[in-house]
Amino acid sequence: MNLMKSATAVLALTMGASFTAEAFAADLTWNVSLWGKRRAFTEHIEKLASEVATRTDGRFEIKLHYGGALSKSRENLDGIAIGAFEMAQFCASYHADKNPTLTVTELPFLGVPDLETQIKVDLALYQHPAVQKDLARWNAKPLMSSPMPQYNILGAGDAPQTVADFEGMRVRALGGIGSAMEIVGAVPTSVTAAEAYQALDSGTVRAVSFAPHAHLSFNTIEAGNWWTTNLNPGTVHCPVVVNMDAYDMLPDDFKQALNESIQPALDHYVATYAAVYEKFYPALEENGVAQISFSQEELASFKEKAGQPVWDAWLADMESKGVPGDELLKLVQDTMSQ
Repeated sequence: MNLMKSATAVLALTMGASFTAEAFAADLTWNVSLWGKRRAFTEHIEKLASEVATRTDGRFEIKLHYGGALSKSRENLDGIAIGAFEMAQFCASYHADKNPTLTVTELPFLGVPDLETQIKVDLALYQHPAVQKDLARWNAKPLMSSPMPQYNILGAGDAPQTVADFEGMRVRALGGIGSAMEIVGAVPTSVTAAEAYQALDSGTVRAVSFAPHAHLSFNTIEAGNWWTTNLNPGTVHCPVVVNMDAYDMLPDDFKQALNESIQPALDHYVATYAAVYEKFYPALEENGVAQISFSQEELASFKEKAGQPVWDAWLADMESKGVPGDELLKLVQDTMSQ
């Protein structure tokens, strides 16, 4: 009799636990494909997930998958296209041919002054019909940007003092920054962020072009001995996109919760980056990384040689693809001036 009572109690507890789990399970779960680990670059997605959960009482879960668990970083757009997951982050320069319109903000020396302006530029860009058509080819809808500070270069060996010192230097640099480096005689390579530390540490590349958060996150700061403080050649465009079918199928209240969570997520992102800089410069000192500043004459020389030629080549390339590059570039410039 005692055994029967015990079995009944266990069954009741099990059923109760199952019922509780089901009661608190989300009605809908979206999966997000990311690479690397949680860092400043992904904090707006973390915040977005938290905001959506709060606004829907946990009924809509946005589940983040790091480390390329769902897809390689260069294949996230393809995963979105086939509906392998509902949301993903990618960088336009990983496959410029797949998303040419987004590469306008990767042109060197655009002069974007801060993250707030970059957000404004990116969101304006996402409203342009050419960008929407471009991404729709991959069944992708741009949700929000991942605005990054100006890149600078961290390297190993003799530090460059002039533009000429980049001659022959192998540099991990993507997009417009890579084009600019090539013009001044460097040899740009496109190793992924996750491969950057090993490439620098092994001597495969002599320098890595990253935003500060990435130098911290991918530990390149431990493999280099110099950092350019004011080269500011540009940055890369890394949007967060959603599968269009998944978005269209959202219930109205879930869709509203998602859309209303974007601004708080971006505000959190900007605040996070402010904290990154408080860690970055002390980390340079701790690792014995010298901070190299170029003279105004050298900066002017760099921009003259590597700025406008890249813009001109990009505009010609867009025209050959039937992309309104001049409209997109003007949109970026006009938005910055507002």
